Amino acid sequence: MSSADFRVESSHPISGRLWPVGGSQQYFFSDRSLAVAMAAKSVTKPSGQEIRVVHVPTGEIVFTKPGSSRAEWSDD
Repeated sequence: MSSADFRVESSHPISGRLWPVGGSQQYFFSDRSLAVAMAAKSVTKPSGQEIRVVHVPTGEIVFTKPGSSRAEWSDD
């Protein structure tokens, strides 16, 4: 596997306490488990947008965190 086999992406900027720099719409990982964990712990700005983990070589979506506008999930 290459150094960027998995991409965490969203159509909106991704943020979270675990990211070194917030505000990007995509991040790359070599480890699937780490990519999924980071996506699961992340939110978007504005909140409630979908976050996906994509296997870059095949384009397969391996994880999706659905968008939600539920108030208890909001980071505002």
